Amino acid sequence: MSDLTVSFVQAALQWHQPEANRTELTRLLSQLSFSSDIIVLPEMFSTGFSMEAEALAEPVEGPSLAWLREVAARHDSVVTGSLMVRDDGRFYNRLFWVRPDGTYSHYDKHHLFTFAREQDTYTPGTTLLLEEWRGWRIRPLICYDLRFPVWSRNSAEQPYDLLIYMANWPAIRRTAWMTLLRARAIENLAYTLGVNCVGMDIHGQHYAGDSALLDMKGEYLVEVGNHETSITRTLRRNELDAYRRRFPALQDADPFTLR
Repeated sequence: MSDLTVSFVQAALQWHQPEANRTELTRLLSQLSFSSDIIVLPEMFSTGFSMEAEALAEPVEGPSLAWLREVAARHDSVVTGSLMVRDDGRFYNRLFWVRPDGTYSHYDKHHLFTFAREQDTYTPGTTLLLEEWRGWRIRPLICYDLRFPVWSRNSAEQPYDLLIYMANWPAIRRTAWMTLLRARAIENLAYTLGVNCVGMDIHGQHYAGDSALLDMKGEYLVEVGNHETSITRTLRRNELDAYRRRFPALQDADPFTLR
Protein backbone atom coordinates (compact mmCIF):
# COMPACT_ATOMS: atom_id res chain seq x y z
CA MET A 1 0.00 0.00 0.00
CA SER A 2 1.08 3.59 -0.59
CA ASP A 3 2.15 6.24 1.89
CA LEU A 4 -0.31 8.91 3.07
CA THR A 5 0.39 12.65 3.03
CA VAL A 6 -1.36 14.63 5.75
CA SER A 7 -1.61 18.40 6.17
CA PHE A 8 -3.00 20.28 9.16
CA VAL A 9 -3.69 23.91 9.99
CA GLN A 10 -3.11 25.45 13.40
CA ALA A 11 -5.01 28.73 13.35
CA ALA A 12 -6.01 31.62 15.61
CA LEU A 13 -9.79 31.44 15.33
CA GLN A 14 -11.75 34.69 15.28
CA TRP A 15 -14.64 34.61 17.71
CA HIS A 16 -18.03 34.13 16.03
CA GLN A 17 -16.79 35.23 12.60
CA PRO A 18 -17.33 32.31 10.23
CA GLU A 19 -16.56 34.16 7.01
CA ALA A 20 -13.37 35.68 8.44
CA ASN A 21 -12.23 32.26 9.70
CA ARG A 22 -12.86 30.61 6.36
CA THR A 23 -10.90 33.39 4.65
CA GLU A 24 -7.96 33.03 7.05
CA LEU A 25 -7.95 29.25 6.72
CA THR A 26 -7.94 29.62 2.95
CA ARG A 27 -4.87 31.83 3.26
CA LEU A 28 -3.09 29.33 5.50
CA LEU A 29 -3.96 26.47 3.17
CA SER A 30 -2.52 28.41 0.24
CA GLN A 31 0.87 28.20 1.98
CA LEU A 32 0.99 24.42 1.72
CA SER A 33 4.02 23.46 -0.36
CA PHE A 34 2.97 19.90 -1.17
CA SER A 35 -0.18 18.14 -2.22
CA SER A 36 -2.02 16.21 0.50
CA ASP A 37 -4.29 13.24 0.83
CA ILE A 38 -5.96 14.64 3.96
CA ILE A 39 -6.24 18.18 5.36
CA VAL A 40 -7.24 18.57 9.03
CA LEU A 41 -8.68 21.73 10.63
CA PRO A 42 -9.37 22.51 14.32
CA GLU A 43 -12.59 21.89 16.20
CA MET A 44 -15.34 24.48 15.50
CA PHE A 45 -13.07 26.06 12.92
CA SER A 46 -15.67 28.62 11.82
CA THR A 47 -16.55 30.15 15.21
CA GLY A 48 -14.26 29.05 17.99
CA PHE A 49 -15.55 26.81 20.81
CA SER A 50 -18.91 28.43 21.47
CA MET A 51 -22.21 27.46 23.09
CA GLU A 52 -24.18 30.08 21.14
CA ALA A 53 -25.58 27.60 18.66
CA GLU A 54 -29.02 29.17 18.58
CA ALA A 55 -27.52 32.23 16.87
CA LEU A 56 -24.62 30.69 14.96
CA ALA A 57 -25.33 27.05 14.05
CA GLU A 58 -25.51 26.44 10.32
CA PRO A 59 -27.87 24.10 8.54
CA VAL A 60 -26.13 20.93 7.40
CA GLU A 61 -25.93 22.21 3.82
CA GLY A 62 -24.63 25.59 4.93
CA PRO A 63 -21.80 27.89 3.85
CA SER A 64 -19.09 26.08 5.83
CA LEU A 65 -19.87 22.72 4.23
CA ALA A 66 -19.88 24.43 0.83
CA TRP A 67 -16.45 25.88 1.64
CA LEU A 68 -15.15 22.47 2.76
CA ARG A 69 -16.28 21.05 -0.58
CA GLU A 70 -14.44 23.82 -2.43
CA VAL A 71 -11.25 23.15 -0.45
CA ALA A 72 -11.48 19.39 -1.01
CA ALA A 73 -11.96 19.81 -4.75
CA ARG A 74 -9.20 22.43 -5.08
CA HIS A 75 -6.62 20.31 -3.23
CA ASP A 76 -7.87 16.91 -4.47
CA SER A 77 -7.89 15.91 -0.81
CA VAL A 78 -10.21 14.91 1.97
CA VAL A 79 -10.69 17.90 4.25
CA THR A 80 -12.05 17.50 7.76
CA GLY A 81 -12.99 19.81 10.61
CA SER A 82 -15.90 20.35 12.99
CA LEU A 83 -18.50 23.10 13.27
CA MET A 84 -21.80 23.74 15.00
CA VAL A 85 -24.80 22.60 12.97
CA ARG A 86 -28.54 22.46 13.36
CA ASP A 87 -30.03 19.19 12.16
CA ASP A 88 -33.66 18.15 12.63
CA GLY A 89 -34.17 20.64 15.46
CA ARG A 90 -31.03 19.68 17.40
CA PHE A 91 -27.55 21.15 17.63
CA TYR A 92 -24.39 19.11 17.11
CA ASN A 93 -20.65 19.69 17.28
CA ARG A 94 -20.24 17.89 13.96
CA LEU A 95 -17.10 16.72 12.20
CA PHE A 96 -17.39 16.64 8.43
CA TRP A 97 -15.24 14.30 6.34
CA VAL A 98 -15.45 15.81 2.85
CA ARG A 99 -14.04 14.11 -0.23
CA PRO A 100 -12.85 15.78 -3.46
CA ASP A 101 -16.02 14.72 -5.30
CA GLY A 102 -18.17 16.58 -2.76
CA THR A 103 -19.53 13.53 -0.94
CA TYR A 104 -19.07 13.44 2.81
CA SER A 105 -19.48 11.51 6.03
CA HIS A 106 -19.90 12.97 9.51
CA TYR A 107 -19.22 12.25 13.16
CA ASP A 108 -20.99 14.01 16.04
CA LYS A 109 -18.83 14.63 19.11
CA HIS A 110 -19.60 11.92 21.64
CA HIS A 111 -17.93 13.20 24.80
CA LEU A 112 -19.37 16.64 25.40
CA PHE A 113 -17.33 18.88 27.69
CA THR A 114 -19.48 19.15 30.79
CA PHE A 115 -16.97 21.53 32.41
CA ALA A 116 -18.15 24.11 29.85
CA ARG A 117 -21.75 22.76 29.90
CA GLU A 118 -21.48 21.70 26.27
CA GLN A 119 -24.14 19.07 26.98
CA ASP A 120 -26.70 21.83 27.64
CA THR A 121 -26.44 22.98 24.02
CA TYR A 122 -25.36 20.04 21.88
CA THR A 123 -26.63 16.51 21.42
CA PRO A 124 -23.95 13.81 21.79
CA GLY A 125 -23.20 11.48 18.92
CA THR A 126 -23.50 7.76 19.50
CA THR A 127 -21.63 6.28 16.53
CA LEU A 128 -17.93 6.14 15.71
CA LEU A 129 -16.70 7.00 12.23
CA LEU A 130 -14.15 4.84 10.44
CA GLU A 131 -13.08 6.04 7.00
CA GLU A 132 -10.97 4.33 4.38
CA TRP A 133 -9.05 6.68 2.12
CA ARG A 134 -6.34 5.85 -0.39
CA GLY A 135 -5.59 2.54 1.25
CA TRP A 136 -5.54 3.83 4.85
CA ARG A 137 -8.14 3.37 7.58
CA ILE A 138 -8.70 6.50 9.65
CA ARG A 139 -10.61 7.28 12.84
CA PRO A 140 -11.38 11.02 13.34
CA LEU A 141 -12.49 12.26 16.78
CA ILE A 142 -13.05 15.59 18.53
CA CYS A 143 -11.19 17.21 21.44
CA TYR A 144 -12.56 15.84 24.77
CA ASP A 145 -12.81 12.36 23.18
CA LEU A 146 -9.04 12.24 23.71
CA ARG A 147 -9.50 11.66 27.45
CA PHE A 148 -11.49 8.45 26.98
CA PRO A 149 -9.28 5.62 25.70
CA VAL A 150 -12.05 3.04 25.22
CA TRP A 151 -13.79 5.28 22.66
CA SER A 152 -10.50 5.63 20.78
CA ARG A 153 -9.45 1.99 21.03
CA ASN A 154 -8.07 0.22 17.99
CA SER A 155 -9.68 -3.19 17.53
CA ALA A 156 -9.44 -6.30 15.40
CA GLU A 157 -13.04 -5.78 14.25
CA GLN A 158 -12.52 -2.19 13.06
CA PRO A 159 -8.77 -1.58 12.82
CA TYR A 160 -7.35 1.78 11.85
CA ASP A 161 -3.96 3.16 10.87
CA LEU A 162 -4.35 6.87 11.68
CA LEU A 163 -6.11 8.44 14.67
CA ILE A 164 -7.08 12.13 14.41
CA TYR A 165 -8.20 14.57 17.11
CA MET A 166 -9.30 18.11 16.24
CA ALA A 167 -9.53 20.41 19.24
CA ASN A 168 -9.93 23.71 21.01
CA TRP A 169 -7.72 22.59 23.91
CA PRO A 170 -6.88 25.30 26.51
CA ALA A 171 -3.27 26.03 27.42
CA ILE A 172 -4.00 25.45 31.10
CA ARG A 173 -4.38 21.74 30.31
CA ARG A 174 -1.59 21.44 27.74
CA THR A 175 0.28 18.78 29.73
CA ALA A 176 -2.77 16.52 29.47
CA TRP A 177 -3.04 17.19 25.73
CA MET A 178 0.55 16.26 25.02
CA THR A 179 0.58 13.26 27.35
CA LEU A 180 -2.70 11.78 26.13
CA LEU A 181 -1.80 12.13 22.46
CA ARG A 182 1.34 10.11 23.12
CA ALA A 183 -0.60 7.53 25.13
CA ARG A 184 -3.21 7.06 22.41
CA ALA A 185 -0.49 6.55 19.77
CA ILE A 186 1.35 3.98 21.86
CA GLU A 187 -1.64 1.94 23.01
CA ASN A 188 -3.25 1.83 19.55
CA LEU A 189 -0.07 1.27 17.51
CA ALA A 190 -1.23 3.97 15.12
CA TYR A 191 -0.08 7.28 13.73
CA THR A 192 -1.84 9.94 15.83
CA LEU A 193 -2.50 13.57 14.88
CA GLY A 194 -3.79 16.25 17.25
CA VAL A 195 -4.76 19.61 15.69
CA ASN A 196 -5.37 22.51 18.06
CA CYS A 197 -5.86 26.27 17.72
CA VAL A 198 -3.91 29.23 19.12
CA GLY A 199 -4.75 32.63 20.54
CA MET A 200 -7.36 33.75 23.05
CA ASP A 201 -11.14 33.65 22.92
CA ILE A 202 -13.61 36.29 24.12
CA HIS A 203 -13.72 34.69 27.57
CA GLY A 204 -9.97 35.06 28.05
CA GLN A 205 -9.29 31.38 27.46
CA HIS A 206 -5.80 30.94 26.03
CA TYR A 207 -4.97 28.22 23.48
CA ALA A 208 -1.32 27.23 23.21
CA GLY A 209 -1.49 25.21 20.00
CA ASP A 210 0.87 22.27 20.52
CA SER A 211 -0.51 20.49 17.47
CA ALA A 212 1.45 17.29 17.01
CA LEU A 213 1.89 14.26 14.81
CA LEU A 214 3.21 11.10 16.45
CA ASP A 215 4.16 7.72 15.06
CA MET A 216 2.93 4.34 16.31
CA LYS A 217 5.72 4.22 18.93
CA GLY A 218 4.65 7.56 20.42
CA GLU A 219 7.62 9.43 18.94
CA TYR A 220 7.00 12.97 17.71
CA LEU A 221 7.24 13.46 13.95
CA VAL A 222 6.01 17.07 14.27
CA GLU A 223 5.57 19.21 17.38
CA VAL A 224 4.26 22.71 16.70
CA GLY A 225 4.52 25.65 19.09
CA ASN A 226 1.99 28.42 19.65
CA HIS A 227 1.94 30.14 16.26
CA GLU A 228 -0.32 29.92 13.21
CA THR A 229 1.02 27.45 10.70
CA SER A 230 0.19 24.85 8.09
CA ILE A 231 2.24 21.66 8.06
CA THR A 232 2.51 18.69 5.69
CA ARG A 233 4.06 15.33 6.49
CA THR A 234 4.06 11.89 4.86
CA LEU A 235 3.12 8.78 6.84
CA ARG A 236 5.10 5.69 5.84
CA ARG A 237 3.03 2.58 5.31
CA ASN A 238 5.95 0.17 5.40
CA GLU A 239 7.16 1.55 8.75
CA LEU A 240 3.72 1.11 10.31
CA ASP A 241 3.31 -2.44 9.03
CA ALA A 242 6.85 -3.46 9.97
CA TYR A 243 6.47 -2.17 13.54
CA ARG A 244 3.15 -3.95 13.99
CA ARG A 245 4.75 -7.19 12.79
CA ARG A 246 7.66 -6.80 15.20
CA PHE A 247 5.45 -5.81 18.13
CA PRO A 248 1.92 -7.21 17.60
CA ALA A 249 0.48 -5.98 20.90
CA LEU A 250 -2.98 -5.36 19.47
CA GLN A 251 -3.57 -9.11 19.19
CA ASP A 252 -3.34 -9.33 23.00
CA ALA A 253 -5.87 -6.59 23.68
CA ASP A 254 -8.92 -7.38 25.80
CA PRO A 255 -12.12 -7.84 23.80
CA PHE A 256 -14.95 -5.45 24.61
CA THR A 257 -18.18 -4.08 23.19
CA LEU A 258 -19.32 -0.47 23.35
CA ARG A 259 -22.96 -0.04 24.34
